[in-house]
Amino acid sequence: MLSYVYLGTNDLPRAIGFYTATLAPLGMRRCITGDAQWDQIAAGWGLYEEDGVRELALWVGKPFDQRPATHGNGTLVALRAQSWRAVTEFHAAALANGGSCDGPPGLRLHYSADFYAAYVRDLDGNKLAAVCRGFTAPVSASGDSASR
Repeated sequence: MLSYVYLGTNDLPRAIGFYTATLAPLGMRRCITGDAQWDQIAAGWGLYEEDGVRELALWVGKPFDQRPATHGNGTLVALRAQSWRAVTEFHAAALANGGSCDGPPGLRLHYSADFYAAYVRDLDGNKLAAVCRGFTAPVSASGDSASR
């Protein structure tokens, strides 16, 4: 259903550092378009191939209208995590790189018995979540969930 999500930032170099660290636990790597002009105003993580014909990415960049970036009230980008540990590492990386907590890692039983998530705000106030579904308890010493 999605091709990409674009979030505004007022400081692209800082945002790149934040997102590179925060999205690494979710297995999201930086994608480079090869377009020097575009890569100066935006940065993406996820899939970007064949000049964007195949794309599933999260982008951050300067707003196209050249006005300051602001976050949307009620806007949230939720990203899939493969384990509870990845959710916890996402949250820790966001906080270590200047983000703020908007909900610590944990089960959200009011959504579902298997809804494990953490919520953060990026450097510009955009709200992000990492969500792991399919597990109801951690079972390994490493913090990964293994029972479904």
